[in-house]
Amino acid sequence: MKKLVLPVILALSAALLLCACGGAKGNTPSSASVPETKAAMDTPSIGLDILIEEDESMINTYSLLAVNPQAPWVDADGNAVDASTVAINTAGADALINWMLSDEGLDAAAKYGFDDYGEYLFYIKDDAPKSVAEIPAATDETKVIRMSTTTSVNDSGLLGYLLPIFEEKYGYTVEVTSAGTGKAIANAKMGNADLLLVHAKAQEEEFIAGGFARTIDGQSAERLAFMYNYFVLCGPKDDPAKVKDAADVKAAFAEIANGKHLFVSRGDKSGTHTKELSLWPEELGITEEASSFEAYQDWYISANSGMGVCLTMANEQGAYILSDKATFLTFKANGGILEDAK
Repeated sequence: MKKLVLPVILALSAALLLCACGGAKGNTPSSASVPETKAAMDTPSIGLDILIEEDESMINTYSLLAVNPQAPWVDADGNAVDASTVAINTAGADALINWMLSDEGLDAAAKYGFDDYGEYLFYIKDDAPKSVAEIPAATDETKVIRMSTTTSVNDSGLLGYLLPIFEEKYGYTVEVTSAGTGKAIANAKMGNADLLLVHAKAQEEEFIAGGFARTIDGQSAERLAFMYNYFVLCGPKDDPAKVKDAADVKAAFAEIANGKHLFVSRGDKSGTHTKELSLWPEELGITEEASSFEAYQDWYISANSGMGVCLTMANEQGAYILSDKATFLTFKANGGILEDAK
């Protein structure tokens, strides 16, 4: 009998192995579905929703500005910078601006996002300036174009979609520096950009008044406001402040403040931050200055960061936040991952 033990064990093991492989055949995930399951497990949960959108107070307009090569350059502290150390690629800036305002550029911007999100992320203004200028091919002297821009057009993927079209067609290389509008404009004032793509009208007009912008041939103004989307008020899905029931976005901000519900502010002088400051009740006195919201630190979080970082913070803390719609949709579609959130 002892001689039969090993063969019996081997036979039983083989039978169990066959059952495990064959019997589970119809219920085992295919090799194609396994990565999807892992991806779903690795993707963080997005607990934020858009709660208010397309309020007339939340239109978000984007403008192009060419940098003046004869500008009174200043450093980060406002001190004069030696003009001989600054070189502005005016030909390259003109080429990119003229392409973005051409039928091809405007059409590409208008269509961006629809295939991925089922809705358009940016809209062309009815009175947008247009260009029919001939765009020259890049030369060794004009090839590199420096664009200083806001995080929203970068994080939303718009520039990653538009610029390769332009670069491949005309041979340029566009170097993008992305920050809040305030920092993007400061970068240009130091001579570190050939053009701006930003979204804060008052700061843009101040840039122009200071002599830092120029009018390109074929256009009638320095500030070329050409597209827009909407700011959106986002927050926890259960909406503890009940902002969805508010009469408008300003009433919604008042409810957030009254209930001391967590709110994440960009706090970085960006276009989004500037818009947010205009929506709080005046009696709160919230401004860019830290002292203005010192008494509200139990609910008002000033992050001094880009949109991606702030959305991540709001998502993790169950807070309300103002965002441009394009970046929020991109953030949600990518499972809460954006370049500047890394």
